[in-house]
Amino acid sequence: MSADEDPGPPPPPPRLRVAVVGAGPAGIYTAEALTRQQEVPVAVDLIDRLPTPFGLVRHGIAPDHPKMRAIRDTLHRALDHPAVRFVGNVEIGRDLSCPELHAAVDAVVYTYGAALDRQLGIPGEELPGSLAATALVAWYTGHPDADRARVEAALARARSVVVVGVGNVALDVARVLARTPAELESTDMPQHVLDALAAAPVEHVTVLGRRGPAQATFTTQELRELGELAEADVLVDPADLELDAAAEERVAADRVVSRNLAVLRDWAAHTAQPGRATVTLRFFARPVRLLGEDRVTGVEVERTVVDADGRASGTGETTVLPADLVVRSVGYRGGELPELPLDPRRGTVPNDLGRVLRGGAPSPGEYVAGWIKRGPTGVVGTNKHDARETVATLLADVAAGVVRPGGGEDDDLVAALRANGADPVLLEDWRAIDAAEVALGATHGRARTTLHEWESLLAAVKEAAARTR
Repeated sequence: MSADEDPGPPPPPPRLRVAVVGAGPAGIYTAEALTRQQEVPVAVDLIDRLPTPFGLVRHGIAPDHPKMRAIRDTLHRALDHPAVRFVGNVEIGRDLSCPELHAAVDAVVYTYGAALDRQLGIPGEELPGSLAATALVAWYTGHPDADRARVEAALARARSVVVVGVGNVALDVARVLARTPAELESTDMPQHVLDALAAAPVEHVTVLGRRGPAQATFTTQELRELGELAEADVLVDPADLELDAAAEERVAADRVVSRNLAVLRDWAAHTAQPGRATVTLRFFARPVRLLGEDRVTGVEVERTVVDADGRASGTGETTVLPADLVVRSVGYRGGELPELPLDPRRGTVPNDLGRVLRGGAPSPGEYVAGWIKRGPTGVVGTNKHDARETVATLLADVAAGVVRPGGGEDDDLVAALRANGADPVLLEDWRAIDAAEVALGATHGRARTTLHEWESLLAAVKEAAARTR
């Protein structure tokens, strides 16, 4: 090249190709944090086992919470970014191994959450009529893996229901079961869910907390919504609201707990009205045994006391609550992904600021965010800060040369999936599912009705593809 010949612009720097495994809030916020930064050009593949994005926003938040579920409109903006590609209907470990995934990209962020339930560990828990909240929530939100037969058989005889746990999911379950058909009619629940809930003979719902109201983890908004039920009365025993000095200190120091106590004290004067369902919040009570032979008929409950550190212990004083259905809502835990380490006690992947640890040492190019990183804590928005922390860690590793951009071409991942016989659902395919749900909802006078079967979801994709040929 001569001295005066123009060499032209330098080639663009290679893009950092990142696979994010899990397209729920944590995964989408991770994609958003990667595309908003300016230091490193990126391309993000947002992978999910389901053919639909949004994770627990779609299949966790109760359908009678339309404002909360509208969060997905905000999340969708991240999917529309040109540097983000949604790749649904793909299961890591089945359609693609972890080594194959790493070969196609420069870094992987695992954000697949904590979808498994925790058990009570008491006799009778295996009886028909005993369900995990995860099973009931999956059913009423239209998750394609929901066990319809088991849930609907349990609901068909459920006159008295006991919900174990005092978090937001427990309140969601109690509220949905106590609602009238008219209150649920406008939701995006599948029609078979609406029909089964309308036919369920629920008259009494009791929510059990093993500790006191000062230790309950529900939010005030969720709590207040119980008081807005059209045909159900909320009951609280005033004796459960008599707090010791340690609990009073907690109330004084925490505004959420203080607001919760104010709501509960308003309800303490309520009495059951004839012809109306009841939702009873009962504290200082833990189940010690589920009763019944062929199915659940009751719950043996032990009175507890709570010490100054917030730990509950039994008093030996027991009572029996009639129950046709028991729903445990005592926490979530993460499941194993092939070839990824998991702390079995915590149900999380060992990590340091999002870096996956193998044998106590950082594993180059592997990261976590969301519940699989920190455990099932916080609200949807908590995942935004969490994702940003992980992305900052990833970018620091790029700056240090631990992770090097340029290891994969744009179509490596999808090409590898199709070579393995997988049928990935991309963004336009998801739009076809979205349109089909809106169209189905319109036939019932609703904004949307959730497609709940794998076959229906994938058929919507194929029908849309056939129309464009």
